[in-house]
Amino acid sequence: MTTLTSKGQVTIPKRVRDHLRLEPGSQVVFDLASDGHVVISRADAPPAKGNRFQRFRGVAGPGLSTDEIMALMRGEED
Repeated sequence: MTTLTSKGQVTIPKRVRDHLRLEPGSQVVFDLASDGHVVISRADAPPAKGNRFQRFRGVAGPGLSTDEIMALMRGEED
C-alpha cells in the first residue's frame, strides 16, 4: 500500500519497481483497463502482443490477406 501526497505523488513499491526494472528517471505509463483497473508499465516497453485473436480487435480497412490471416491463426509468426 502507498499513500498519495498533497502534490499527487506516490511511491511505487519496490517489488513493482523491480518487476518493471524501473530506475530513477525511468518513465512510466498509466492506462485504464476496461474493468476499471489501472495498469502501469514502462514507457519504453514493447507493446504486449496479446494472443493471435486479440490482434484482430479493432482492425478496419484492407487488412490482411486470407493467407496472412490463416498463418496468424496457426501461430506462424513473421
